[in-house]
Amino acid sequence: MKLVIMTQPTFFVEEDKILTALFDEGMDNLHLYKPGAPPMYSERLLSLLPESMYSKITVHENYYLKNEYGLAGIHLDSEDKEPPVDYKGKYSRTCYNVDNLGTMKKKSEYVFLYGVFGKQQGDNVHSCLTRAQLEDLSRQGLIDKRVYACGGLSLDNVREAKELGFGGVVVCEALWNKFDIHNELDYKELISHFEKLRKVVS
Repeated sequence: MKLVIMTQPTFFVEEDKILTALFDEGMDNLHLYKPGAPPMYSERLLSLLPESMYSKITVHENYYLKNEYGLAGIHLDSEDKEPPVDYKGKYSRTCYNVDNLGTMKKKSEYVFLYGVFGKQQGDNVHSCLTRAQLEDLSRQGLIDKRVYACGGLSLDNVREAKELGFGGVVVCEALWNKFDIHNELDYKELISHFEKLRKVVS
């Protein structure tokens, strides 16, 4: 099972150090998610990371960064968005409506199925899927190694995602909540939590 780490939506001072430490601990799939931020900030963050990490980073928005930095691929956050016309590389996408999951799987390297165990903070639009719905999707073969559980993932439900047949999990808040970006410099607790997640996933 794959472990995807999604960045905080905002930039912060210690971010490059924490991301480098996570890569050193074995992170191999980072999604650079900074909605609405000027691209120069993403460029600056990337320039502070070791170049050997670039092939493990997928970018949301500002897709030109993929070629400029030799990143792993791009991610499409909306169901009706298509890759740029001249784009030739790998891409993944987020599915918000299970009725579209089968079609989206055919077009993408992998798909984030949103709302599996919860919603992102401040998201009042998308409802969570019930256990019965998830089991039904699993029985139909719609949940497989190319579908990653997204939304509300934590140490407590990663095993459940594995049992349902998800090929990966997308972790954001459960990891970043271990570090106060405004008041802390020590991120040992965050790194320790990442190590626990890796053990559960493997």
